[in-house]
Amino acid sequence: MEKIRTLRGFRDIFGEELEKFKRIERVFRKYSDLLGFREVELPVLEKTELFVRSIGDTTDIVEKEMFTFTDVGGDSLTMRPEATAGMVRSYLQEGLYATERMTKVCSVGPMFRHERPQKGRYREFHQIDVEVFGVKEAIVDAELIFMIRMLLDELGIDRYRIEVNSVGCKTCRESFRKVLIDFFETRKSELCEDCLRRLERNPLRIFDCKNEQCIRVTGDSPLLFDSLCDECKDHFTLFQGYVKEFGIEVDINKRLVRGLDYYTKTVFEVTSEDLGAQKAFMAGGRYDNLVEEMGGPATAGIGFAIGVERLAMLVPASREKEDRGCFFACVGDRARDHLISILKACTTEGITLRYAYEAKSLKAQMRYADNLKCDFVLILGDDEIEKGIITLRNMSAKTQQELPLDPQKVVMEIKRQVIGNR
Repeated sequence: MEKIRTLRGFRDIFGEELEKFKRIERVFRKYSDLLGFREVELPVLEKTELFVRSIGDTTDIVEKEMFTFTDVGGDSLTMRPEATAGMVRSYLQEGLYATERMTKVCSVGPMFRHERPQKGRYREFHQIDVEVFGVKEAIVDAELIFMIRMLLDELGIDRYRIEVNSVGCKTCRESFRKVLIDFFETRKSELCEDCLRRLERNPLRIFDCKNEQCIRVTGDSPLLFDSLCDECKDHFTLFQGYVKEFGIEVDINKRLVRGLDYYTKTVFEVTSEDLGAQKAFMAGGRYDNLVEEMGGPATAGIGFAIGVERLAMLVPASREKEDRGCFFACVGDRARDHLISILKACTTEGITLRYAYEAKSLKAQMRYADNLKCDFVLILGDDEIEKGIITLRNMSAKTQQELPLDPQKVVMEIKRQVIGNR
């Protein structure tokens, strides 16, 4: 019978990579709490219309990458490809705009896109999402960059670049649209089929094309950055000043656009050459029109997402000594009667206790403890019980000592030695 395997682009996550995932989430939650964010659990399934309306029907995500299906009731549903649309839907559905002057929320979980799997990119992937609603001032843009810097510093990542740009607002984009179309009309023969469609519907999307020939064409095109209106110029100037006050270096990339239609003004990406060609692992920006376009009141918004798989590739292995806990080697039924009291004492004090569920010789149990790389072994047999003692063996120091057969005293001695070894 053929073995059942994971679907292409889906996988199990365990071992060192999963430990890095947990470390990333711990550090993220530390700084999200410090900066006043509260966590939200979003559903994995949403109505397809949510993503079409928010992300944009000319984007690669909507055109090519969404996992969409019709349910038994005839509704079109989509497994979430990103989190911002769901955050906006939740913000409106819960009426937060009516009760809060400012809303700072975050979310952690899996996303789904039907794209070609490659190193660090999968069809099921994990994102950390950060959103701020109700603040139009540029200082919040800089605050998010500061949050990113603190997160990366604590994770031990120092080889990265923060690229920033402004993609303007409706006013300056509309005036730039004709300039852009006039340019691309002269180079239509060099554009891919997707970009020819984008030229008619949303020419700015051409900048997000991954086709090498289209990239060469956009390299010669006029820049929206040079056509920003006064308001967008002032916002970007203020943003740069605030970032400088935070002591953070950023690189202006005037050709940077994001792959979603809702972005306005500030956009940014965090990249690392250590990731190869697909080097971005964090990205975000401002979306001041999205809440209103989704049926809510005019509300400024900004956020960013972290690709956890990509970030984990950059996180160095932990230098902390792994606590491998203790093993209880008991020989005979009388010794086994002490298992539960010792197990309770160890776990109550945060010490991992492992043991053999089935009866084994002392030699076999010691071999098992060695395979598990346990730091300590507790040895108890009839002789020890007669004396009222238990033997504690330190596996790394190759020393052992006799202790009173008292679970609390045993645990205290283990903790003392653990602290002494650190």
